[in-house]
Amino acid sequence: MADEPSSDPISAPTSPASRSSRGRGRHGSQRDGLTSSPGRDLPPFEDESEDLIGHREQEEDVDGEDLFGDNMERDYRPIAELDTYDPEALDDEADFDAMSEGDRQDAEAAMRKRDRELGLASGRMRRGLLYAESDEEDEIPSRRRRLAERAAEGDVEDDEMIESIENLEDMKGHSVQEWVSMMAPRTEIKNRFKNFLRTFVNEKGHNLYKEKIRQMVEANKESLVVDYNILASSEQVLAYFLPEAPAEMLKIFDEAAKEVVLGMYPRYDQIVNEIHVRIAELPLVEDIRSLRQLHLNQLIRTSGVVTSTTGVLPQLSMIKYDCNKCNFILGPFYQTQNQEVKPGSCPECQSIGPFEINMEQTLYKNYQRVTVQESPGKVPAGRLPRSKEAILLDDLVDTCKPGDEIELTGIYHNNYDGSLNTANGFPVFATLIQANYITKKDDKMAVAALTDEDVRAIIALSKDQRIGERIFASIAPSIYGHDDIKRAIALAMFSGVPKNPGGKHKIRGDINILACGDPGTAKSQFLKYVEKAAPRVVYTTGQGASAVGLTAYVQRHPVSREWTLEAGALVLADKGICLIDEFDKMNDADRTSIHEAMEQQSISISKAGIVTSLQARCAVIAAANPIGGRYDPSLTFAENVDLTEPILSRFDILCVVRDTVDPVQDELLARFVVQSHEKHHPNAVAGENGAPLELPKQTDLELIPQDMLKKYLIYAKEKASPKLNQMDQDKVAKMYSDLRRESMATGSIPITVRHIESVIRMAESHAKMHLRDYVNEDDVNMAIRIMLESFISTQKFSIMRSMKKTFNRYLSFRRDNNELLLFILKQLAQDQMSFQRNKYGVDQDQIEISEKDFVDKARQINITNLASFFDSELFQVNRFQHDAKKKLIIQTL
Repeated sequence: MADEPSSDPISAPTSPASRSSRGRGRHGSQRDGLTSSPGRDLPPFEDESEDLIGHREQEEDVDGEDLFGDNMERDYRPIAELDTYDPEALDDEADFDAMSEGDRQDAEAAMRKRDRELGLASGRMRRGLLYAESDEEDEIPSRRRRLAERAAEGDVEDDEMIESIENLEDMKGHSVQEWVSMMAPRTEIKNRFKNFLRTFVNEKGHNLYKEKIRQMVEANKESLVVDYNILASSEQVLAYFLPEAPAEMLKIFDEAAKEVVLGMYPRYDQIVNEIHVRIAELPLVEDIRSLRQLHLNQLIRTSGVVTSTTGVLPQLSMIKYDCNKCNFILGPFYQTQNQEVKPGSCPECQSIGPFEINMEQTLYKNYQRVTVQESPGKVPAGRLPRSKEAILLDDLVDTCKPGDEIELTGIYHNNYDGSLNTANGFPVFATLIQANYITKKDDKMAVAALTDEDVRAIIALSKDQRIGERIFASIAPSIYGHDDIKRAIALAMFSGVPKNPGGKHKIRGDINILACGDPGTAKSQFLKYVEKAAPRVVYTTGQGASAVGLTAYVQRHPVSREWTLEAGALVLADKGICLIDEFDKMNDADRTSIHEAMEQQSISISKAGIVTSLQARCAVIAAANPIGGRYDPSLTFAENVDLTEPILSRFDILCVVRDTVDPVQDELLARFVVQSHEKHHPNAVAGENGAPLELPKQTDLELIPQDMLKKYLIYAKEKASPKLNQMDQDKVAKMYSDLRRESMATGSIPITVRHIESVIRMAESHAKMHLRDYVNEDDVNMAIRIMLESFISTQKFSIMRSMKKTFNRYLSFRRDNNELLLFILKQLAQDQMSFQRNKYGVDQDQIEISEKDFVDKARQINITNLASFFDSELFQVNRFQHDAKKKLIIQTL
């Protein structure tokens, strides 16, 4: 002790000068055996030195050298002469300004650099090891490298520092899962992710994730959504590891996120115990049917429709057991998805059980299983739709319900299933997805997919004065004629505006259509066109659909044995269109099940103790054949079709398709069909001059390309919601009263209040086509015209003519005069043909019509100038010729 300088660990003066002077004076006096100092008597302690030395020698054998003696306190008694600062070491005269934060950091960096050069780091932290942020990355000290390698292998003692790994990508031959499970890479990943959350700034200069954490905390939520693409742009290594080892990486991310959140809001752990990082916008989307062994234990993203969900069940998270013999509490045991963790024996009494679960101290988390089925439009022809079970945990439960179309990001796991092994032999595993993030797909996502160029093209297209007629003409361009059905389908695809004032009385915006008529008139072809052109469409046939298949059904879950709800076609088509072919082939019991879905747009279930209501907000487009196969124009619509009045009144538009014999039209139709086959042949031969074959034009309007039409439809449905403030209410009221009167007189189809709503819906849909904010007079006139055409087409042939005269002012809206004149001329030609057949017994090659009769008919609809009609292409295409000298109109058959 006498030869060793003593340290002063308890109280050290702040000034280096004072520390040196005071230590030197005090310990110097002890070493030199001073017994007194000027002004004070210092008791001698040489007599104790032998005892102290002997005591220390005994201690050194066991614990090493002891620098603290029994009289240690004496070193710290006040000594006025020595308790002074060296005036030469103090600079009291200078006036120093407060340093800024930047200057302070620069000064500290300079001092660290000086210390590294002089090798002043003391203790275990040798030169280059204390300052991990050294700029000289190429010079890694050997001790630091050795520590990092030992940490990577998991051989780290508690008192040794875990070093940062700059080259995290170098996995030293390990797999990704092994590498991220080791201590050093795990710590590095955690630190990098914490740094990412704290420091990432978007292009607007906002600290993105601090803002997201603030919003999460305000809502008392426990999920923090991280965009994968942003993570990949900032931390490429983490983005590379994440899909390969998602379970380990997400666990690290959760811990890091919790530390960041608690750093910002220290008491937030009193509200939620865990923070879950949710990975959004994973770039690659897999189909459910394309999942293979390659994807096992990978992070995947897939999409589909939720067909069934179980109830929310508690799942063991952390479990504790009671020993029945000594009442000792065993645990905690943390459960995993794959296996159950059980205690072996009681550490207190060594018994091997039995053990009971301690209900009070055991922790649970929410658990739910859902079944996700492929979206209807993605199932290949002739294949059954595949489905996959997904597990939702914690706050993901109840985020989706049957009928929702979702995008699911999660980990693709396998689990043991005994029933599969019984059927297929051992070992076979079932697969499921452990969900990490769920987002519902709706039309907003479809609009987000449109580029700025698309939006500009759509808005430019909407400025066209004849955009409505162009859209009608562009519907199913490969089908000849049937303009009424094309108009109806266009209105149904754009749909009206649904209303639900105060959440009390819901009025649908979807337009239902029934196309009924003779075979071979392309009814099913129209349905197939809609299936390809419109978003979210479910196609079914009346013969192959039952009541529960259309609505919803209840079945027992094979694992949990509880009743679950399965969605039918109308629920799957929510916010879309449901197509039902062969509507007349359905059983009456099955057909009545869709009454509620067509008007209230919901499906109520009351089976097996499940009482609920599902959303079915979809338009129904149905096709049916009349009784006996062909439509009889001498009978009313109700007599032709085996459908009840309640279901007929739920259809907004009824399209009757008659296969009439018209030699000219039949020839034009035949030419169109033949040329269509020629054009679309796999080995089609080019036309003259090598130009591709073109179908004969049905109209002089320029057709909209189908891709552009789909984009226009998506944009209009999302962005346009026309209001009814400027609508002509008197015109609608007058038309409704006239229709009611005619309906009672003819007894064809019942006209109800639903038809007023139908006119409003059609007017809104027509306004949507023009991207208008308000419904104007043109929209109302077009809606009334389509409603009247629908009504008149259901009448007996004998009543139809008189009714057309009655409602002529409505029916002539937006009709080309030439079309009206052609219709009148064809009727006169038909009458003349019947007269000649009755007179001569055979059909004639030419039909002559008096010009005077035609002029009189034209004058009835206020058309006096016929010269332009006689010169028109429409007049010539239909094989008509005008002989001005004889004042005859001749049609050559």
